[in-house]
This record gives sequence, C-alpha cells and structure tokens, in this order.
Amino acid sequence: MADTVLKIALENVDFRLPTQVTDDNSVLALKNLAFEPLVRWQPNGLVAPGLFASWENRNAQDWTFRIREDAAFHDGDACKADDVVAYIHGFLDSKDYFGMSWSYARYFAQTTFEAEGDKVVRIRNAEPFPDLLNVLNDFWPCRINKLGQPIIGTGIYRVTDFERRDGIGKATLQLIDPSQSTSHPEHVVAIHEPSGQKRLKLLQDGHVDAALNLERVEDLDVLDFTHSLSWGKVTSTLSAIYYLNCTSGIFTSPEVRLAANLAVDNTALVEEVYQSFASPAATVVSPFHLGYQEADLQPIPYDPAAAREILQHHEITAPVVLRTPVYMPEHAQKISKFVASALEAVGFTVKIELETNRPEYARSIGLRKNVGDLALFDSTPNTTFRVLDDKISSANNATWWLGYHDDEFQRLFAKARTEVREHDRAQAYAACLKRVQQNPPWLFVAHPHVVWASRPGVAVHVGPSGVLTLAGEDQTSSQRRQRV
Repeated sequence: MADTVLKIALENVDFRLPTQVTDDNSVLALKNLAFEPLVRWQPNGLVAPGLFASWENRNAQDWTFRIREDAAFHDGDACKADDVVAYIHGFLDSKDYFGMSWSYARYFAQTTFEAEGDKVVRIRNAEPFPDLLNVLNDFWPCRINKLGQPIIGTGIYRVTDFERRDGIGKATLQLIDPSQSTSHPEHVVAIHEPSGQKRLKLLQDGHVDAALNLERVEDLDVLDFTHSLSWGKVTSTLSAIYYLNCTSGIFTSPEVRLAANLAVDNTALVEEVYQSFASPAATVVSPFHLGYQEADLQPIPYDPAAAREILQHHEITAPVVLRTPVYMPEHAQKISKFVASALEAVGFTVKIELETNRPEYARSIGLRKNVGDLALFDSTPNTTFRVLDDKISSANNATWWLGYHDDEFQRLFAKARTEVREHDRAQAYAACLKRVQQNPPWLFVAHPHVVWASRPGVAVHVGPSGVLTLAGEDQTSSQRRQRV
C-alpha cells in the first residue's frame, strides 16, 4: 500500500501537550503513529520495547534503559537521554482534559531520573517498584514545534499538517521511510467526525478508507458486519462501572454493595443496552489486565432472591441517588435506566440525577466526591497496579478513591506491589482481584467492545487498549516481549 493515502475517520483529531494526558481512543490512535511509548503495553501484564529498546534492573529498584539506537525526532534531532528525562519530568504533573491531575508525581515522589550519556536513562526508586514498566507505557515523548504544537515525535509517521479550530481538528501524517515500511500507506489523513453514524456513512460512501470507534454509533443496528466492508471487533480494557459511595449512606455496608451486584443481570444488560457489543465485568479490571487470567473469575451471578435476602437485614429508609452522565461511558442513560430498574426490583427506591456537563461531572466526582449513592463512570488505566492504587486502595486518598476500605485487600495489595518475580506478582494481583469481587467497591457493569471497519484490502487493526496499527500486523509482534 506504499505511495498511497489512507483516510481515517476519527471521533476526535487532536495532539496533546507533553504535560497533558488523555485516554481518548482517537488521540491514542494518532499518537501511536507519530510517537512511541517508552515501552509498549501488551495484554496480561506484558510489555514490549518501544522507544526504550532494552532494559535491566536490580531488584526492581535501580533501572537502566537504553534508547533505540536510530531514534530521532521528526525535526532531525537525535533522541537523547536528556530529551527523555526532560519529557518525563514535564509529564509527572500532567493533567487531563478536565484539568484534573493524574497520579504519576505520586508514584515517582521518591524517584530520580538521570541521563547517562546520550542513550541511557537511569531510573532509581527509594523502594522496589516492580510495576514501573507498566506505568511507563503511558509515557509517549514528544516535542513542541515552532507553532507551539505538540507534534514532533519519533514514530514511523511525521505530522506534516495539523490544525484545530472550534474543537474540530484535521491532520496529515507522512511515512518517514517508505523503503523500510513498504506495506504502510505513505500518507495518513485524519478526518474529524464526532458522530459514529456519520463516520460509518463516510466509509460506506467511499469518502474515507477506514472508520474507528463504530461501537459509538447512535443506532447499533447499523453494525451489520456485511461483506462489503472489512470489520474488526475486540473487547476493550475499559470498564464501565458504578462508583458506590463507601463513605456515607447505604453502600458503606459490604453486604449491600454485594446485593447491588447480585441485583443486576449483566448478561441481559449487555444484550439489551450494548446489543452484545460488550462483555460482562467480573471485577475492577478487564480480562487483559495483569492477574485476571490467574484469578479465573466469572461475573457475579445474577441472583435477585439473594439480593432481597441481604436487604431484609438492612433498613433502607430513603431513595438511593444514582448519578449518570449523558455519555462517557457510551449508552450511559440506557445503562442507568436498566440498573435503576434492577435495583428497584430487589427493594431499593432509586432517584436518577442526570448531569449533562461531562467535564463538570468528572470534577464533581473526582474532586468533590459527589457520587450520590452510586455514579456511573468509566475506568481506563491498562495497568492493574494503577487501578488498585488510584481507585481501590485506601492508603493514599487518591483522586478516584471513593471511601472503600478493606483490611484484607490492603494486605494483599501491599504484598502484590512488592513481588519482583513475574509469576508471583501475577498470582498476588489475582488474589487482589478475587478479594474485590468478594467485597466489591463498585457495581460492575461491562467492558465495551471496540468496533472498526475499512474498505476491503485496507489493513487496519485496533488493540484492546485502543492502539491503532496499520499493515495488518501489530508493530511489536516480532519484538521481545517481557512480563513485568
């Protein structure tokens, strides 16, 4: 497909500053073409080389990373260790689309980052940090061009044109070395179309060659997987969940939190709301997270009779307040209507509060802890450590911790995060995931599927974490993979 132009319709076309983070699938799709992560995320706790070609560590505490020998920024400058260290320091205090801080600075509060020559980055922690590699897959070094745009990376494509006006972006990317990537298109043109329905129509009418995130179409019936297009589908690492208020109210009780999970038929929810474009959730992370396979969990069974029996021993005197956004996760209002009905069927009275301002909704939950009694949200970190440390553990009072505390979980998590051997850490995290199913901090919902389509013969693939690859083969398939 060399010397061709590939047009892709995306929900969003944007590049973020080096001090900003996002889990937006569309932004990640472009990012993977123009930039490189320090290491590449792989399912089940695996990583593969990225900008860091190799690494060594002493007891998971003193790490030495070697930058890929031919790594160069798109402005022609070699990518040196000083560049990577400067980027890391800038990223530690990063904020998201909503202006909210992430936890990187906390993870590395007692860590030093040093350049040793041009090609070696040394990272030293005060204590062993076995999950370091799984955190570094969130770091994608880039530089700012003369126009102030964060588009200078080290990936296989350079951004030759990028413009964003009134919230709508457009971008053109050019393959750096066609002779080394003969199966890749020479140019990629990103088309910004917020509507999933319209993205699909652009593809069907021949205006684009591929369309991503089609699971977000307004009418799921249009996803007919006809032979006129090449279709792809994969379960995502994202978890659609309800935060339960573990600080005050009825859900301070572990038994009542379990009853809420028993009350909801997640299989029926997936069929009715997602029209089967999702998988029921079993715990706080997806099937692709470290420890999930070893935990060998099934979703909490639908058992409304057991839920009613539990609730008979608890006095419920007031309606529970269910907060929900309009979107993020997709189908939010339909999910909340289904869940409210299920909860009322076992004895709850539910009052739904709809928030139409999604950024304000996120800030109200993360900063002000205003979850009502339960609040629909999405959990996006691909790292089991990050989900447990940021959202479940009571040790840090992190942004997305909503009052949950369990002594047994804290003991298991403290053990898991210090296990250096890969097998031992996977088993230790499995124990954590089992425990939070037994004593759930959330109401578990589903892991949505990611759906995309392209013209026949156009090779496009999207992984569970949202990474876009071209030419039909994952870029890391032939690289060394390491479990961490």
